[in-house]
Amino acid sequence: MAYDITAANAVFTITVAGLYNAPITLQNFAADQAWDTAAQNCAETEMSVDGYLNTGWTPAPVDQAIHFSAGSESVVVFEAIMAAQQTARALFRLGGELTLKGTGRRYTMVNGVLQAMAVVPSAGRVLHPRSFAIRWQSVWPAGI
Repeated sequence: MAYDITAANAVFTITVAGLYNAPITLQNFAADQAWDTAAQNCAETEMSVDGYLNTGWTPAPVDQAIHFSAGSESVVVFEAIMAAQQTARALFRLGGELTLKGTGRRYTMVNGVLQAMAVVPSAGRVLHPRSFAIRWQSVWPAGI
């Protein structure tokens, strides 16, 4: 069965406990890169001097960057999160859900924090896309 691999019909929502009372649907992503997720380290390994591979599982966070068009209203949401964190001198916890309709997959992001962002957009002839880095405790895949 062939899947529709478009990202255009994806739905990405976040929750921000203590700041927003309802989930927020993100929109107006950057044209060439809407989001990306770093590879998660799934195993710790150590090779002994006599050639044995020793392995173990350890928990590892999931790093994700979300990229928005310069004119996206979702930029204001992330600027508000950062401003609230700076005012409170504390972090707000995020939750997320990404639904990829074309492939029939849903990803639930758990216990995240806004880790990094550029405080103003870069500019050339026009304003450049804005990127926001989130570190999630875990991400769980499922079918829809």
